[in-house]
Amino acid sequence: MSSSRISKKTYTETIRMEIGSSEPWPNEVRLYQPYEDVQILLADNSSVLSVQTFLRMCDLEYTVVMMSNAAEMSPSGKVPFLKAGKFVIAEISPIIAHANSKGISLCKHLDMDQKADMKAYMTLVENVLGNAENFITWADELNFNEVTKWRYGCAHPWPLNTILTWLKRREVLKKLEVYGYGNKTIQDVYEEVDSCCKSLSSRLGDGLFFFGDKQSD
Repeated sequence: MSSSRISKKTYTETIRMEIGSSEPWPNEVRLYQPYEDVQILLADNSSVLSVQTFLRMCDLEYTVVMMSNAAEMSPSGKVPFLKAGKFVIAEISPIIAHANSKGISLCKHLDMDQKADMKAYMTLVENVLGNAENFITWADELNFNEVTKWRYGCAHPWPLNTILTWLKRREVLKKLEVYGYGNKTIQDVYEEVDSCCKSLSSRLGDGLFFFGDKQSD
């Protein structure tokens, strides 16, 4: 395929996305996630709750669809993901950005400094709590053997379930190593979580919301 044809295709897709972004929120929106009772893991459950909370705060209608292969269906390999009209969007930040592109936002009342502070706190939560969830799920031997390997592998037959679980654990442990969690103990992780929660509590103070008198993303 020539470069001109590739450029034309890319241009056409860009126009299609821009047109789609200008459309209102669809009536039929589906949120795909793993089964809650037997499959979903700690970090994925937190992500699902985050997305559902955002959608409810924005009064956006959606239907939850539970699939054993939701992660494999996701464009990023992570859950949850949203099917909204022509768009398939995975994870909380892209979903918020997609809603923002349609004029739906919980941050319109924030100034630039407040938005920067909000992003800093979101990064803190993601780096500390997100890594803690993955550590507890995949690195802690007790949780891995009693919970994780059974829930993660339940959607596949043996020996595929064992192989996929081993590959996923190796992937997560490598990421935790990069973030400095390679030599941490479970107690170290608990202390980091406690410190993070205290920082968030201190920022909230006596207020109902982090910024002003309104909810935000």
